[in-house]
Amino acid sequence: MTAFRPARRARYPVLAVLTLLLAVVPAPAARAQSVVEPRFGWPLSPAPSVARPFDAPEHAYGPGHRGVDLVASPGQDVLAAGPGYVVFAGRLAGRGVVSVEHDGGLRTTYEPVEPRVSAGDQVSQGQVIGTVAAGHAGCPAAACLHWGVRRGEEYLNPLRLVVPDTVLRLKPWEGVVA
Repeated sequence: MTAFRPARRARYPVLAVLTLLLAVVPAPAARAQSVVEPRFGWPLSPAPSVARPFDAPEHAYGPGHRGVDLVASPGQDVLAAGPGYVVFAGRLAGRGVVSVEHDGGLRTTYEPVEPRVSAGDQVSQGQVIGTVAAGHAGCPAAACLHWGVRRGEEYLNPLRLVVPDTVLRLKPWEGVVA
């Protein structure tokens, strides 16, 4: 009579799972940190400094700063932050303004500018849409570009379009528990 031996096949599924896990899971250095890249670009080149940050209003008609003021030079090119359609290009309250509608219900605005586009124009990210005009109130430099963004009636911080602020951090994986 032969001695009882467990079937060797019983170990193979465990080895197959371990091999699959090791092939799919990246090395610890590769998965330690991941930065979400922005889908929009700066409206000025090179990336400007911020003269006045976004300050969300507490309610629709409350005080606040519904955009950011970016340090610029008079006559500097203003770039479309993302692809979209120009919904307004002209004078509003004595200033030149360009508004671009983007996918996802976002609308960016740029002022004071001398528009180089017209309502209805399709624009691509980085395309020149106008030039910065001097005279933005409260600007500590020769000129500032006021850049705003909103979704519907809600004003958002435009810096979130260009500055990656989401860092995903995964905890170290010590290996498979048997």
